[in-house]
Amino acid sequence: MLPSFSSPHRNLETGLRASQSITFALLSIELYFLLAKKRQSEKGHLIMRTGIVNLPLHGGSAPPWLFGRMARLAGEIVEALVYEHGQKEFLRRISDPYWFQALACVLGFDWHSSGTTTVTVGALKMALSPERHGIAVAGGKGKTSAKAPADILAGAESFSLSSFKADELVRASRLSAKVDNALVQDGYQLYHHAFFFTERGDWAVVQQGMNASFARRYHWLSDCVQSFVEEPHSAICSQKRENSVLDLTASASRENRKATLDLVKDGPSHLHFAQRSLLDFSPCGSSPVPGLSMPRRHELVALLDIDDAGRKALQMAYELQPASYEELVALKGLGPKRIRALALISELIYGASPSWRDPAKFSFAHGGKDGTPFPVDRDTYDQSIRTLQEAIEGARMEKKEKYEAVKRLGRYTTNC
Repeated sequence: MLPSFSSPHRNLETGLRASQSITFALLSIELYFLLAKKRQSEKGHLIMRTGIVNLPLHGGSAPPWLFGRMARLAGEIVEALVYEHGQKEFLRRISDPYWFQALACVLGFDWHSSGTTTVTVGALKMALSPERHGIAVAGGKGKTSAKAPADILAGAESFSLSSFKADELVRASRLSAKVDNALVQDGYQLYHHAFFFTERGDWAVVQQGMNASFARRYHWLSDCVQSFVEEPHSAICSQKRENSVLDLTASASRENRKATLDLVKDGPSHLHFAQRSLLDFSPCGSSPVPGLSMPRRHELVALLDIDDAGRKALQMAYELQPASYEELVALKGLGPKRIRALALISELIYGASPSWRDPAKFSFAHGGKDGTPFPVDRDTYDQSIRTLQEAIEGARMEKKEKYEAVKRLGRYTTNC
């Protein structure tokens, strides 16, 4: 039996009251959650992806002594959170980028590096078990991410989920990864994919891609899913925005998605017109001197590249006649390069332009101490600290460990 959340240790309680700065700085988690829910209720529905975070790339790895401790602490905190709020609430928290960042800080890892994602997820995967928490974690970093389907099937079996539900979870895992890798072409290549799911089949995804300088983290949540392929963002946090990002999930790309689906269902044979050879630029008439007459402008078709393998994939898609763009994206053989080519051809033929705007936005959860972009709302901020504080208090940890967790969280919010 877990200790009561309403009866924290007297000495820790006194320490927290004595340090208002630590108590006040406990968490930027709940506020973001409240704002996200408010925005979602105004829209009338919840949306799939819940956030994107950009993080600087840092080398190295967590030392074994720290990682083992992180895993043990993570297990206790999640058990307390699930005991108080339920498994579904844990998924909602883990899908929130601010809550995830604060959890990583509480566990003792670097507060803002790319390793925040991989090490924290690794600790959660080691700590969480279907028997104790009712939550399973599939996938991970690098080659381990490819094991997500097998991990999901094993977890589904331990939960006694139906084969139909297990296949649904595997599809959600694969499709969420493909959307962030192929439909949002922001230059971040996915190298980490973690899939969290419960005994009732609810799920969340935490995955990360990287470019030469930064890592970008993507959060997904299964609750009230409307679509995998349109407007999956409810909140995005980023240090920077990239130029010229092909975002096929944007509502502005809706007509392009429709045109692409029509293009594929009409058959790939008529796509050859978009490809040119050097003979196409030979001057008319006979001349003893060979020559080329190149166009003055780079046409859009210069960006198109569909090779033999791509044409075979499109032929397969034509034969299958996908009923929706989501079904099209889910097909094997249609990767980022071919999806991009189809989007550009659809623009060329039908004039249906996709969105080229980076979906990542600069976002502030609760204002700043200097009043930028707005003053801190203390009442809301105080309300935002309670969930993780309760989880820390309810976890079966020694008094010193609890106090150190609070201090680490205070340092994280000081650095934000």
